Amino acid sequence: MKHVVVVESPAKAQTINKYLGADYTVLASYGHIRDLPSKNGSVLPDNNFEMAWELDKQSEKRVVDIERALKQSDTLILATDPDREGEAISWHVLNVLKERGTLKDKPVQRVVFNEITKTAILKAMDNPREIDTPLVNAYLARRALDYLVGFTLSPILWRKLPGSRSAGRVQSVALRLVCEREAEIEAFITQEYWSVEALLATQQQQPVPTRLTTLFGQKLDKLSLTNEAMATEAVTAIQGGTFTVEKVEKKTVRRNPFPPFITSSLQMEASRKLGFSATRTMQTAQRLYEGIELGGETTGLITYMRTDGVNLAAEAVMSVRDFIKSNLGDKYLPSSPRMYKSKQKNAQEAHEAIRPTDIKRTPEKMKGYLNEDQAALYELIWRRTLACQMEQAVLDQVGVDITSPHAKGVITLRASGSTLVFDGFYRIYKETKDESPAKAVEGTDDDGPSLPVMTEGQALTLKEVTPEQHFTKPPPRYSEATMVKVLEEYGIGRPSTYASIIRVLQDRNYVRMEQRRFVPEDRGRLVTEFLSQFFKRYVEYDFTAGLEEQLDSISDDQADWHDVLTQFWTDFKAAVGETSELTITHVLDALDEGLAQHFFKVTEDNPTPRKCTSCEDGRLGLKLGKFGAFIGCSNYPECKVTKQLKSDGDDGGAEFSEGPKTLGMDPVTSKPVYVCKGPYGFYLQLGDVEELPPEEATPVKPKKTSKAADAKPKKEAKKPVKPKKPKVIKPHRSTIPKEIRPAEITLEQALKLLSLPRLLGVHPESGETIEAGLGRFGPYLKQGPLFVSLKAEDDVLTVDLQRALEVIVASGKRIINVGEINGKPALIQKSRFGYYIKHGTTLVNLPKGTDPDTVTLEQAAALIEKKSATTKSGGKTGARATKASGKTTKATSKTTKKSAPTKPNPYGRTARDKAAEKSAAEVLGVSKVIKAKRPAAKKKTAARKK
Repeated sequence: MKHVVVVESPAKAQTINKYLGADYTVLASYGHIRDLPSKNGSVLPDNNFEMAWELDKQSEKRVVDIERALKQSDTLILATDPDREGEAISWHVLNVLKERGTLKDKPVQRVVFNEITKTAILKAMDNPREIDTPLVNAYLARRALDYLVGFTLSPILWRKLPGSRSAGRVQSVALRLVCEREAEIEAFITQEYWSVEALLATQQQQPVPTRLTTLFGQKLDKLSLTNEAMATEAVTAIQGGTFTVEKVEKKTVRRNPFPPFITSSLQMEASRKLGFSATRTMQTAQRLYEGIELGGETTGLITYMRTDGVNLAAEAVMSVRDFIKSNLGDKYLPSSPRMYKSKQKNAQEAHEAIRPTDIKRTPEKMKGYLNEDQAALYELIWRRTLACQMEQAVLDQVGVDITSPHAKGVITLRASGSTLVFDGFYRIYKETKDESPAKAVEGTDDDGPSLPVMTEGQALTLKEVTPEQHFTKPPPRYSEATMVKVLEEYGIGRPSTYASIIRVLQDRNYVRMEQRRFVPEDRGRLVTEFLSQFFKRYVEYDFTAGLEEQLDSISDDQADWHDVLTQFWTDFKAAVGETSELTITHVLDALDEGLAQHFFKVTEDNPTPRKCTSCEDGRLGLKLGKFGAFIGCSNYPECKVTKQLKSDGDDGGAEFSEGPKTLGMDPVTSKPVYVCKGPYGFYLQLGDVEELPPEEATPVKPKKTSKAADAKPKKEAKKPVKPKKPKVIKPHRSTIPKEIRPAEITLEQALKLLSLPRLLGVHPESGETIEAGLGRFGPYLKQGPLFVSLKAEDDVLTVDLQRALEVIVASGKRIINVGEINGKPALIQKSRFGYYIKHGTTLVNLPKGTDPDTVTLEQAAALIEKKSATTKSGGKTGARATKASGKTTKATSKTTKKSAPTKPNPYGRTARDKAAEKSAAEVLGVSKVIKAKRPAAKKKTAARKK
């Protein structure tokens, strides 16, 4: 029997086709083959939410391919992903084929598998099932909801708030999170506080670091010491004290390993540890899931990556335990397998957690088959999976209270420390804290100074006391990791949608990324305030989470999707109707009041921010123009005072309209540091342009004249003097990276950027220096003549030599120094067209297939000499070149005719290239030059012939 198998991606189709053999034809649908068209009427609430699906041109070709294959086959097998979207793709394919009458009486099977391995695929083929109707209904409900909200709210936004873009059901709630956090930061009032630390010592001079916890009998909290005077009083009291150990507390703490990855935890940890965005994480995981070539067979390296289940298959658990026992020892293996259960109340747990398909494929073994991103993510998944079945980590924690009597009351110092008794799963994996940077040291919550053994009543001596000033900080902005975490905690969206939610907010210019944190644009804040004022219920966290639970109940076959949609649409339609009488003036007044703290913040420098700077009675407020909202005077248009809002990735360029902005003085050179705006963007400048006084002017040489003119007597004339231009010394400049806004750059950042390029060290093999710098195309690494772009997650100001060597090796770029010819190095480099030799300004192509490591200095010299001779003779060689070089030419006119511009060769190789390659082949002893194939000529259509 012949079978047609339909999957989503061509990579998946290629892999599965190898497993199934000649009786199976595996085709890819390339994702969803149809969707709701972007126009009104695609979902009809009054007709039981009937949906009008549309098949685009590309999908039409996929469907035709499936139909053609089905004519010669007996069975249709739908093998798309095991989640809701995968079920929906299979449902769409099945329904399109039914509507076209292609299937007839042919049987249809639905198969699912959690990993792309031969064993899993063959097992799935032996256990087919029907389409999961409740899962499809949940998809239909979500798609209808997103369409109805988007196509109902967006026109209202466009009418009432011109310049705004569309609003999504879940994206609007996520945007509210970002905007509310920014409002908290703006409203935050900084407070000063002090801490006091003291260093004590035992009789054996062992150090005991402590901090002040009780002063004059009063227990101190974080903000108890509010100024320097109070801190000084505490220091004086400590300096005059005698210290004795009052109490020693010891306890043993056991740390349990973390559960294996689900979609959300993988996105969070990849962001914290690797600096990956959610989209980058999912794209890399997709490639690991679809597989790589191993031993002549394509094999998936991880299980399906869109899951909220933390359970592992029984055979996978046993495989991991066997690996721990044989490679780490019995002491790292718990007596029984560890079982995990999700803490999320809305977790479906329909699929296995994310794990390697074979724990024996260690990261070291796989490194040679994977690119840098894939290797890093695979190692993260491998380590987390291995650690989840390991023994606990055991720590001894010690807390010591040290007291000193004082006339005003007792003084207490606290010393805390911990000792790692047994590393357990710490040997393989530690989780990074949420608010720590991507390169942070892991496990800082368990690490502490190791304290000496102390007993109660033991006397200690004081070495030094250190007061330190602090200021309270506002809550941090959301990173991708913390954003995913809060969305998961609130129950907003689902793990498989987090990456798209974040991407949509950025694509619509509602938020921007600054130092890997989300910052709302003014446009985003206007949209959030509008929805919060007039559609408050639909951007509430509880309402959105409750709706997600209803959609989950549909997938569990516990609710009817039509009933859920009817209930939502009835209330939503009424809320939309209430806005029909809204005027733009009413909307602007509400937004002006709601965003006053953001646009018109009262400060010491500007106590009346709404007062117009031009007219006396004018009041600044939000206005609306053709291109969106702006800030203007109440007497507008008579008063022309206006200010544009920041939007669409505005870089703050308005601040530089009157010239460069001075950041401060460089402490080393005492020169000013400027932020300037040039024709190609923003840059930093150290110092001013200097002009040196011109040297003495030199007389201009007289023009040559004919002999006849020289014979005529003429009056002596003074030789004209040509003034010399002053010599200009340009100051040092540096570009500004795109992730830093020019309007917000600090003097400290500017000085670091102006210090570029910076020397990282010397290459351990070649001895060449390696530098990090900024160029017109972004941050780069330079090793001798070789340039390599830095990765997005690397910081040009902090990257070290070890990381630079990794990036250079991963790039695959290298330069081979053959030796010196005529005092200049002959370098073999690689372009997208192949290898070539560079000698000064001379470039010589090497024939395709030539191993660059085998080219000798003599061969390179011969190639360069031939190329130079060919260039001098105008591209001719042999006798023709000799003849051409011996011929003399006469000018036929005073003006020289310009040669016609050479037309570009559409095949990338000119006749001169071919001659050079043939010549190079002769020098290198290559018998045959591989010629580039011309593309086949396109057949003329009947219309073109006519």
